[in-house]
Amino acid sequence: MLDHLGIQCVDMAASAAFYDTVLAPLGARRLMDFGVAMGYGIEPKPDFWISTFDSGDGFRESHIAFSAPDRATVRAFFDAAVAAGAEVLHEPREWPEYHSGYYGAFVRDPDGNNVEAVCHVPEPS
Repeated sequence: MLDHLGIQCVDMAASAAFYDTVLAPLGARRLMDFGVAMGYGIEPKPDFWISTFDSGDGFRESHIAFSAPDRATVRAFFDAAVAAGAEVLHEPREWPEYHSGYYGAFVRDPDGNNVEAVCHVPEPS
């Protein structure tokens, strides 16, 4: 449903390094780089953007959930985020309060945003 999502970042270099690392296990990469804005996604177009923080006062936390095809990919995202120094909010696990088969992991990016990788497919039996 979303065409694209963008967030503002205080430290573009730190945020770019973070998203370069944690989006790779999800099959996404930096597709466009304008210095003050960078677009990530899977070919053919970026659907997630980071840009220089240049409007508003103070911090506004965002929640960004990236789709993962399976649980192993959620775990790979989590491992990459932890290795990149991300604060752990919630380790990979099922979240039955959301719906049956919801499997997600949550971390904080360098700007304090809540970033999740989620798989909606139940564990194969």
